Amino acid sequence: MALIDISLRGSNAIGRMSQFKAIVPEGKKGPFPVLYLLHGLSDDHTAWTARTSLERYVESMPLIVVMPNGHRSWYTNAAGKPNENFETYIVSELVSFVDATFPTIPTAQGRALAGLSMGGYGAVKLAVKNPDLFCAAHSFSGALDMASRQGGAEDAWSRELNLIFGNHLTDGTEDIFAIVKNTPKPALPAISFDCGIDDFLIEHNRKLHAHLDKLDIAHIYQEYPGDHNWQYWDLHIQDALPWIAKQLGIADPPAEPAVEE
Repeated sequence: MALIDISLRGSNAIGRMSQFKAIVPEGKKGPFPVLYLLHGLSDDHTAWTARTSLERYVESMPLIVVMPNGHRSWYTNAAGKPNENFETYIVSELVSFVDATFPTIPTAQGRALAGLSMGGYGAVKLAVKNPDLFCAAHSFSGALDMASRQGGAEDAWSRELNLIFGNHLTDGTEDIFAIVKNTPKPALPAISFDCGIDDFLIEHNRKLHAHLDKLDIAHIYQEYPGDHNWQYWDLHIQDALPWIAKQLGIADPPAEPAVEE
């Protein structure tokens, strides 16, 4: 696998130079499906390869992994920040660039999203808003219930979120709960998510699980021992990759031939 660092010029939806890392198969004939793998709030596009053994986990897979720098954007077109259109950047400009640059499968069946924490929210939100672009989403320890955050508080954290989401998120265009409720079930992508039982975001995940159950929307939800840390994500990216591969139509490796005695 080749590990590539790419910087894109600043004429884009976010008005700045943007970076992403890509893991690309070597010595294999494409086209390949693409996993867009998103980072968390305090990280950047280097985090997944710096903090996990991701390269080793995907080295035998016919898969391109793209890891964009989402900054602290929540992968959202900010309500109160000019040139902070990170959703447009990801789903329009980045996807188009990747398809034009690498030997991809340029259809929804050839694209999936995954991410941790803020990136877990971004992965599920972008997939359910854009099922014409992505066939599946997986969240690790996702901040999935951003609709529980209401504006009005004057602390620094609330002011930052208000600039991104506005003062009232519930039932809006960034509310995963509302999006899945208002989207016909056959149009939704495959959804999977997990969380550690000691994670401070566990109730976000349990709430979305209950909401999807109530709406009779097919999904996979799992809880494991663990907290909000890289030990958990390094372990469970390994669990999620086979599911992601299945959604992308990546065939299982052929079985070893039986040895006759």
